[in-house]
Amino acid sequence: MRLYLAVAMLMLAFVAYTEAQEETVEQRFAKFGDQMSEFGRTLAEKAKSTFQDIQTSDFITSSRDWFSQQLEKLKSK
Repeated sequence: MRLYLAVAMLMLAFVAYTEAQEETVEQRFAKFGDQMSEFGRTLAEKAKSTFQDIQTSDFITSSRDWFSQQLEKLKSK
């Protein structure tokens, strides 16, 4: 009788352990998904701010003005 109880207790412990493992795997996937979403948002924000910084930089602005002036000179000729 004690052997049956011991086997039953071991089976219950095994089931509880496997259920706990599945829950942590699900949590890991959810955490990974959240991390990837945050990474994507951060990357998009950095790319947007970098693009805006490049567009408003002095070099780009002066180059754009120079090309506009050269184009106007060609049109006037």
